[in-house]
Amino acid sequence: MTAPMSAAPATRATGPGPAPSGEDLVHVEKLRMYFPVRQGILQRRVGWVRAVDDISFGVKRGETLGLVGESGCGKSTAGRAILQLYKPTGGSVTFDGTDLTKLGVTELRHRRREMQIVFQDPYASLNSRLTVGSIVAEPLEIHHIGSGRERQQRVNELLELVGLDRSMASRFPHEFSGGQRQRVGIARAIALNPQFIVCDEPISALDVSIQAQVVNLLQDLQERLGLTYLFIAHDLSVVRHISDRVAVMYLGKIVEITTRQLLYDRPLHPYTMALLSAVPIPDPVVERQRRRMILTGDVPSPVNPPSGCRFHTRCPFAQELCRTDEPPLAEVETSHRVACHFWSEINAAGGTRSLPVMPETGAAVASSPYQDEDEGEGMTDEERMSLKGDSPMRDPLIGGTPISGETGSRDDVGLSESLDVPQKPA
Repeated sequence: MTAPMSAAPATRATGPGPAPSGEDLVHVEKLRMYFPVRQGILQRRVGWVRAVDDISFGVKRGETLGLVGESGCGKSTAGRAILQLYKPTGGSVTFDGTDLTKLGVTELRHRRREMQIVFQDPYASLNSRLTVGSIVAEPLEIHHIGSGRERQQRVNELLELVGLDRSMASRFPHEFSGGQRQRVGIARAIALNPQFIVCDEPISALDVSIQAQVVNLLQDLQERLGLTYLFIAHDLSVVRHISDRVAVMYLGKIVEITTRQLLYDRPLHPYTMALLSAVPIPDPVVERQRRRMILTGDVPSPVNPPSGCRFHTRCPFAQELCRTDEPPLAEVETSHRVACHFWSEINAAGGTRSLPVMPETGAAVASSPYQDEDEGEGMTDEERMSLKGDSPMRDPLIGGTPISGETGSRDDVGLSESLDVPQKPA
């Protein structure tokens, strides 16, 4: 005897979704996710990869929190640890008043109906041996929801909700394009009517024209179903379009978190300035006028991260205090938290305008005075050679705050125009 269908209809909410409230649906406190490094025949543990190291933040009900940073900074690991796909090494994850890290297998399985994930790769995340209908119906089967006919009806509703025809349910994943496969993944994620969805770089593997369609779909579903998103991405223009707030990660730490408008108009952390400067502007005139900041050196090893502020080996504003004391993620302005000892002084000095400029390119050279101090114990030989390099400009990361003309004001023209979609209101 099958249980009755308890999943609500696909359009459980009508009209605009709820505005983000002051209540946190998800609250992460001092979350840590370490992976062991083993060597030798006996595979003894010789160290830890500190992928996520003591991060704290909240995601308000009905909002989209963007999580950005370089590859390898721990964004995806954080998202999976929040959903308990990885068992966290330490810290707590509170979802709707319940600490997920303290739940047993049965209790956690029940709570998983309210939390889902959209994976990055639309090709690897779908079982090639199952039809699309079976893939979307699988969550309903796992949680024993509905009869066979009710599940089929629900699958048809979900496919139409994500913009696919119900006749496609009998096809296999290889018969779909990348964008269509991602729509199938989204349909599977919302099958159980979750409250919270982790979007783990859901558009990075898609063509730019398809990215806009998937982003629009996610926003439409949020309004119709009242969803809450943790949106993990590299593309800062996409993050600006879809997010209400943005958190910036570097080497397992959150270095800045604030509203979308404040982050893009007035970044306070040097690393955030570097990321924003890396965004190309599709206007040749503005692009020639920008001053870009070039960060030299590579990202240190997460096996043995630098002491103090982890960004100090690449930060041009680093001082002795940055080498010894780790800055807390403190609220320095209303709704603006930053982990930097000298954010006020950097801002008062004009940020990237105070850096030396290369006459040939007009870009600021952002070399840290402590660039060569991190030998990275536990790193591979290739990592050590890459860190030392023959030239300080080897494999630079282009970054910094764009400066327009002689006024010193930021010019964000074109940051959100790589997507042909209207910008989300502030």
